[in-house]
Amino acid sequence: MKEIKVLSKICALIYKQSSFYLERKRIEHLKNYSIDGTKITKNVEIFNVQNVIIGENTYFNSGQIHAGIIAKIIIGKNCAIGYNVHIKARTHNIKSPTGENMIMIEKDIEIGDNVWIGDNVFIGPNVTFTNDTVPRSKVYPLTFKKTIVNNGASIGANSTILAGITIGSYALIGAGSVVTKDIPDFSVWYGNPAKHMGYITKSGTLLNLQFMDKDGFLYEFKNDDFIKR
Repeated sequence: MKEIKVLSKICALIYKQSSFYLERKRIEHLKNYSIDGTKITKNVEIFNVQNVIIGENTYFNSGQIHAGIIAKIIIGKNCAIGYNVHIKARTHNIKSPTGENMIMIEKDIEIGDNVWIGDNVFIGPNVTFTNDTVPRSKVYPLTFKKTIVNNGASIGANSTILAGITIGSYALIGAGSVVTKDIPDFSVWYGNPAKHMGYITKSGTLLNLQFMDKDGFLYEFKNDDFIKR
């Protein structure tokens, strides 16, 4: 029991020192970094660069890559990541039952090969992009299918996106969904497998399959968005 208390105090001390260090040197830039066909523009902020791994022929336009002190962010080959995309390996601080000490828990994030992510996309915690539709042990395809997440789309936590899927602009995938087919623009899908449950506006108003919001107002699609009639 004494050893556990000592270990908890050491973890807490390391966390405090690391946080203080990050406050002093928290933003690291890769200024127009380019190697093996990979292009990371000067508009991308990288935190804890030692825990960021990026494959060849990958392009990142702007936003943040925020690895943890321990947790890694891995972005595969041939990926395209658009404007204002933030990828974060979050740090969680959990208090011990006595409330005295804090333990740091971090999770890695991996975006596999051939995943294209558009502008202003939200991808929740523990979302999985698969890269092989017929996985076999020690048998690898010659090429991986391209998965595309279009501008403004949102994918809820713990969802799984099968290889080769295209998620339409401003579409919403509910948490815990398994996406097995292409998702149209402005549509709402959830479940296992995910099913079409409604529509959504650019601003986030949910509509049912009859294009009606929760207050009973009808919407129509006009000028690249759903607007109230």
